Amino acid sequence: MSERHAEGAFDPVMLEVLWTRLISVVDEASAALLRTSFSTLVYESLDFSCVICDEDGNSLVQGTGSIPSFIGTVPRSVKHFIADIGKENMRPGDVLILNDPWKGTGHLPDITVCRPIFREGRIVAFSGSTAHAPDIGGHLRSALPREVFEEGFFMPPMKFIHEGKPDDTFFKLLRAAVRTPDETVGDLWAQVTAHELMAKRLIEVMAEYGLASLKELAAEIQGRCERAMRAAIRAVPDGTYHAEAAMDGSGSPITLKLALTISGDEVICDYAGSSPAQGNAVNAPLCYTFAYTSYALKCVFSPSLPNNEGVFRAVRVMAPEGSILNPRFPTAVGLRAMVGHYLPPMVLSALADVAPHRVMAGPGSPIWNITQSGVRPNGKTYANTMFFNGGMGALASRDGEQCLCWPSNASSSPVEVCEQVSPFFFHFKRLTPDSGGRGRHRGGLGQDVLVESESDTPVTVVFLAERTRNPAPGIKGGGPGGLGAVHINGEWKDAKGKYFLKKGDTLQLTLPGGGGFGPEAERDPGLVARDRLMGYVTR
Repeated sequence: MSERHAEGAFDPVMLEVLWTRLISVVDEASAALLRTSFSTLVYESLDFSCVICDEDGNSLVQGTGSIPSFIGTVPRSVKHFIADIGKENMRPGDVLILNDPWKGTGHLPDITVCRPIFREGRIVAFSGSTAHAPDIGGHLRSALPREVFEEGFFMPPMKFIHEGKPDDTFFKLLRAAVRTPDETVGDLWAQVTAHELMAKRLIEVMAEYGLASLKELAAEIQGRCERAMRAAIRAVPDGTYHAEAAMDGSGSPITLKLALTISGDEVICDYAGSSPAQGNAVNAPLCYTFAYTSYALKCVFSPSLPNNEGVFRAVRVMAPEGSILNPRFPTAVGLRAMVGHYLPPMVLSALADVAPHRVMAGPGSPIWNITQSGVRPNGKTYANTMFFNGGMGALASRDGEQCLCWPSNASSSPVEVCEQVSPFFFHFKRLTPDSGGRGRHRGGLGQDVLVESESDTPVTVVFLAERTRNPAPGIKGGGPGGLGAVHINGEWKDAKGKYFLKKGDTLQLTLPGGGGFGPEAERDPGLVARDRLMGYVTR
């Protein structure tokens, strides 16, 4: 069997068996990371991913429930590890780390971990993972920082476990820099556990099937996916298609522009004309711009294909250096999701005329969350991030989903968990009537959340929030979704600000709805009656 594999001859049955085994490796590791994690960001919101790359850092297989952006960023991070550290300097038992926004996922809270996997003395693969830390020090995650230095503990590509031995100095520095030392370091060890499992299980699979290397298997899987992706692109007419989006901004309007060119079996996405880099944290490094652009293209052209390097070889993404979608170091980038989450809807909008049955109206994302911090009665500092979701955009085939995140797939934070880990009492969390955009298919509804602080000490709150001035657009004649809003003690507040809550203060979040699809006059009367009966539409 080993000789047959060395020649790269994989029959369809064996290829399916090996592919399924690889998926089981990363899914088992994902489950281990989830179960050993300390923060709600991982075990409730599922803001993490596990990936295996080949020996050159090209993505091979990723966990079933992976965050879309991490699918595009983790393999690039692995290549940065290879370039910066060198494979010749890596040893069995080494574990590598970074959170450099330009080499990682676009902002500091996402910690990327990598482990070279050795078999018979040589590197045969790399395991990679990213998990969103509950706190990374610095300024609380908001639009306010002006430079990345203000945003927290910065980790360039480096080893933090040397041949199985942890770097105690690194861990002391990290614990001293963050508000949540136990949770942040605990989640990091959960990632290490996942990597130990990926390495062990992958070597078992290779031994069982006589694979001395993964090169031929990776080439086969990636090659098949590349050919399928290019064939899907060729089925769409050549041309350049345009889209534009207006963000809420912070003090001045922000415009994003896209020229999407289909040329044969290749897609080129150019964001020339977008606003320049901002003087606050609302900027997205090119790694993040690429990740969410390529994710949206895959949703349109080949949604059922595995996510690996082959799929993305047909995609090129460009943005002018110094723009909001490709800022220079040391620009602040902590809220890169506020920008990056606009990119998939723009890709879908650009392709609406040539692929109308594969696109969706604008969602009520970017994802909303509250980051709040303070001091517990025992004197310990803490920080929590709670996710809340607006409505999804409508599709050609059905209404948008209510309160479901897209393009990210981070889960909403349950009320019971939020009340357990924070000093907030939830008065209600309910759907917002009339927030879905009108159309043949209605946009998904947003939600209304009212919380009250029960803390005896002040609580600091900041937000990730958009679409408070510019609603989610409809598509193909559909109407816009409802606007979002932030109110403290009944007074409207700028969602990009930083605020302090006293005991008894209330905070109300009104999350935006998704856009509608198609003319409202074409809506099924039965669906209109159901909407009124359910209270989704009142006027």
